[in-house]
Amino acid sequence: MSKELEFHLKEAAERVNIALDALLPRPDGPEERLMRALRYSALDGGKRLRPFFTLEAGRMFDADETALLRTAVAIECVHTYSLIHDDLPCMDDDDLRRGRPTLHREFGEAMALLAGDALLTFAFEILADPATHRDPQMRCLLVSGLARAAGPLGMVAGQAADMEGGEISSDLIAMTRMNRLKTGCLINFSVDAGALIGIASDAEKLSLSRYAHDVGLAFQMVDDLLDAEGVVRDTGKAVKKDGARGKVNFVTVMGVEATRERVGMLAAQAKRHLMPFGPRARMLIDAVDFIITRRY
Repeated sequence: MSKELEFHLKEAAERVNIALDALLPRPDGPEERLMRALRYSALDGGKRLRPFFTLEAGRMFDADETALLRTAVAIECVHTYSLIHDDLPCMDDDDLRRGRPTLHREFGEAMALLAGDALLTFAFEILADPATHRDPQMRCLLVSGLARAAGPLGMVAGQAADMEGGEISSDLIAMTRMNRLKTGCLINFSVDAGALIGIASDAEKLSLSRYAHDVGLAFQMVDDLLDAEGVVRDTGKAVKKDGARGKVNFVTVMGVEATRERVGMLAAQAKRHLMPFGPRARMLIDAVDFIITRRY
């Protein structure tokens, strides 16, 4: 990873953490335990890659930094909610997330469910606030875009397909669609939101959307490779769990080498989509290499 990309990733994470800390309710009063649960998951670090995409895509068009940051925070709230629910006993039943006990292990299953619900709805409160953008039409576009990415035709649909993975079997098209919904839709919106706030042209939005599509699939494939070959010390979560549970993923369908080959193809393709932007897209281009070589 280049020093410049490392700086930008760290900067994005720090800014999101500070903003989240300021926006999330403090643990106080009758709801103290719920608020502590929210903050346990939302402030526990993570790559903050989706906020990074929003910030960097928007900066390509000199978009307003406050609007970008608040939108990035809303996206991270939705991402965190999805991880909390994904870890629940009724889903993947995981004990470890980002190197420490998952939320339901620390606070109980019911509180984890409620904390996820709270973060999901809080995301839309952030986007609907005039502090995010002075133009109400822009706020409506952000709200509807995030709702589509996270809802019944987006992330939730992908999770539902994942829970019924036995029906996918070795169907690569179905596998790709599932991961496009479960992982790719939110990554796509993260990039799209930056372009939207930056008032990018239709052609520019299309190029960035295609980039995000390829990056999202490559990201999931690397996740599947890490599940098959990674170590807990690096990943901060359980590994080799999909194979043990009989769940299908890109590695179980295509094999390790074919998955690696597909990741390389997607990475090269993603970079080509950014060629029209020239040096403005350098951080998004460098991020591709980070994604495909990461160990966590």
